[in-house]
Amino acid sequence: MLARRGIAVSPGVAIGSALVLGTEDFRIPQRFVSVDAVDTEVARFRVALDAACREIAENEKLASEQLGQQYAAIFGAHLQMAQNPKLIEEIESLIREKCLSPEFASSRVLRRYAKAIQNLGNTYLAERAADIFDLEKRILRHLLGERREELAHLTEPVLVLAHNLTPSETARLNKQLVIGFATEVGGSTSHTAILAGALEIPAVVGTGDFLSDVSGGEIVIIDGNHGEVIIDPDDKTLTKYRDSEAKFRTFTERLDSLRQLPAETLDGVRIQVMGNIEFPDEVEHCTHRGADGIGLYRTEFLYLENDREPTEEDHYNAYCRVIQAMHGHPVVIRTLDLGADKIPSSFLGASEKAANPVLSLRSLRLSLQNLPLFKTQLRAILRAAVHGDVRVMFPLVTSLLELRQAKMILADVMEDLDEHGVEFNRDVPVGMMVEVPAAAILAHEFAAEVDFLSIGTNDLIQYTLAVDRSDPTVANLYSSGDPSILRLIRTVVEAGKTHNKPVTVCGQMSSDPKFVLQLIGIGLRHISVTPHAIPELKEVIRKITVSHAEQIAAHVQTLEVARDIENYLRGELKKVCPDLVM
Repeated sequence: MLARRGIAVSPGVAIGSALVLGTEDFRIPQRFVSVDAVDTEVARFRVALDAACREIAENEKLASEQLGQQYAAIFGAHLQMAQNPKLIEEIESLIREKCLSPEFASSRVLRRYAKAIQNLGNTYLAERAADIFDLEKRILRHLLGERREELAHLTEPVLVLAHNLTPSETARLNKQLVIGFATEVGGSTSHTAILAGALEIPAVVGTGDFLSDVSGGEIVIIDGNHGEVIIDPDDKTLTKYRDSEAKFRTFTERLDSLRQLPAETLDGVRIQVMGNIEFPDEVEHCTHRGADGIGLYRTEFLYLENDREPTEEDHYNAYCRVIQAMHGHPVVIRTLDLGADKIPSSFLGASEKAANPVLSLRSLRLSLQNLPLFKTQLRAILRAAVHGDVRVMFPLVTSLLELRQAKMILADVMEDLDEHGVEFNRDVPVGMMVEVPAAAILAHEFAAEVDFLSIGTNDLIQYTLAVDRSDPTVANLYSSGDPSILRLIRTVVEAGKTHNKPVTVCGQMSSDPKFVLQLIGIGLRHISVTPHAIPELKEVIRKITVSHAEQIAAHVQTLEVARDIENYLRGELKKVCPDLVM
C-alpha cells in the first residue's frame, strides 16, 4: 500500500480501478520539410489549427450548457489564444523561413510561451501554462492523428490518474464513469481544480510523482476530503473506506429529507446555514440543498475569465442572477479578493513583482490602490441590491484605517449614483472578513464599526500558523484545531455578542461537522459552507442541544494540542452522528 498526500480540490471519496494516463508527449516524426513543400505544410497547419479551434468552440458550448457561462469562459480564453494573429504568424514564419515542420514549429513556439510563463516565479501564472500545453496537444493531435482516446471510450467506472489533466479534458469527464481523479501537478487555483469542484467529482492534485507506482486496473482510493491518494490499499484500509462509503451513501440518501428543514438544535435554537459560491451557476447547488442564503459570494472569477476588465454591467448581471435565484434570502457579496500577481497586468498597469504575493498587494489593499476598479464593483453591488437582501463584505481587512477608507469610498459611490439619478440601495449592510490575527485581536473595535463579521478560517490559519495552505509539504502543520485558532475565533464571537453584531464562519472549517459542535458551543449562530456540506451539517445541528455543544467547547478549552482537540471532537461527533465519522 502506498499513500500520497496532495491538495484536496473537490470533496468526496472514490474507490475503483485506476486508468493511468501518461504525460502524452507526442513523437514528432520530422523537424524539417523541403523548400518546395512549405506552402503545403503551411496549409496543413492551418487545417489543423481550424480543427483545434472548432474543438475548443465545441467545448465552450458544452461547458456553457452543462456548467454555465462562467465556466465556458475558460474555453473562450483558449479560443482567443488559438486565434491570436501574432502566435499564428510566429509559427507560420518558422515554417516558411526555416523550413520547420508544422508539428515542430507549433510545439517550439507554444512551449516557448509556456516556459516564459512558468519562469515568472508566480504560482498562479505558472498554472496557466497548462492552457498553452492544452492548445499544443490539440494542434499536434490534428497534425499527427494521435488522440488520447481512453477518456472517450470508457465502458465502466474508473479513477483517472494523470500527470495533469487539461481544462478541456476535465470538462468532458463523464461523471457516471469517471468517479474521481488525481494528478501529479496542479494547484487549488487551476482551471482544472475549478472545473472539478463544479462537476462535484472527488479530486486531489499536486501529489508529486506517483504514476510510476501504479498500474492500470489497480485498486485506488481518492480521498478528496483530506487530499490523499491510496494506491493498492491493504484489506484493512479498503474495508474501512468501503464500509464508510456504503454507510455514507445510505446516509446521504437519508439526508435528502432534511434539505428543506431548518437547521435547528434539539432545544429550538436556529442556526443559519448558508452557502459559499464562486459562480452564479452554483447558486442552484445551494437552493437545492436548502441553504438559508449565500454567506460568501466570491467575485474573483469575473476578473480572471478573460483579458479585459469586467464592466459594471458584467458585475451587475452576475450579481442579479444570484440575487433573483435566492428569492429574498440574503446574499453576501465579497469584493475582489485577489493579489496583484493574479490579476492581468493590463487592468492595473505596470507594477513591480511582489517577492511574496500572500503578504503583498492583495484583496482590500489592492482595491484601495485601484479606485476605478473598486468603484466599478461597488456601483454594481449597490444597483443590484435593489433586487433583494444584499450585503457587501470587504476582505482581508487588517486595520481600522483600511476599513474606514473602504466605507468612505462606498459612501462616495452612493453620492455619485444619487447625483446621476441611478437607482440603488443606500441601506446595504457593510461587513468585513476577519482573516488575519490583527483583525481578530481588534475584533471589538471592528465590531463597533461594521454591521457583521465573517471569519475566513482558511487565511486565518495560514497567517496565524505561518503555513502555506496550498503547499503539500507542510500540509500536516495546517490545522483548524490549533488552540491559537480556536482562541482567536472565540475572541471574534465574543466581540460580536458585545456589540450585537452577527458573526459567521465561512472558511473550510465550518464545512467540517466536528468543528460545528465547537462553533455552536462558543456561541456562533451563522455558518457559510460549501454547498455539498449543507445537508450533513443540518443533520448534526438537529441532533444536538446548545448545552451539549457548550460542554464540548468548554472541554476543548482544556486541551493544549491540535491533535488532541481534533481527536476529541471526532469522538464527540461519532456519538452524535456516527455515519459522518470514517
